[in-house]
Amino acid sequence: MAYVAKRTKGAAGQPLFLTFHGTGGTEDQFHGFAHQLMPGAHVTSPRGDVSEHGALRYFARTGEGVYDMDDLTRQTGAMAAFIDAERAATGADQVIGLGYSNGANILASVALQQPELVETLILMHPLIPWDPAPQPELRGRKVLVTAGRRDQICPAAMTERLANYLQAQGAEVQLHWQPGGHEISQSEVDAIAAFLST
Repeated sequence: MAYVAKRTKGAAGQPLFLTFHGTGGTEDQFHGFAHQLMPGAHVTSPRGDVSEHGALRYFARTGEGVYDMDDLTRQTGAMAAFIDAERAATGADQVIGLGYSNGANILASVALQQPELVETLILMHPLIPWDPAPQPELRGRKVLVTAGRRDQICPAAMTERLANYLQAQGAEVQLHWQPGGHEISQSEVDAIAAFLST
């Protein structure tokens, strides 16, 4: 799959840091943030290629929180192939993925299907409105989930359900709450920095 993507070449032997924007974002949304978090890393930020009334996304939906599951399956396979190719091109032994909202959802979907592709996951305001099948290969994966207590797009109960599922698979999960809604708070930025420093 040939996504439009922004790339910053890192030093040899450094991790690959992938970023995935939210609905209406672009490959620039988190690219610089990733470089600030890990200056030596390879950074790749693919642009979603699905348009929702002009807003870029990674897969189609039919309403708020209602996903086109056939398209999600197709797009998950395409993104997994893209990640595999980026990993090979950079020679990175470790891959970190950071996604927000729709970007977190495509990243999570890839991890549920091919968990070997990304070792460390940062899921900001994810929404997984289905019951994932057991995925024992998630064991040992490091996952940070950040969310808003009053997020009407990603209800707190569904965030907790996802975190519980990941823990049940053996992933090492941290869950960070901020008191607001779907916006990204400074406390989330701080939590991400702390998560990556450990």
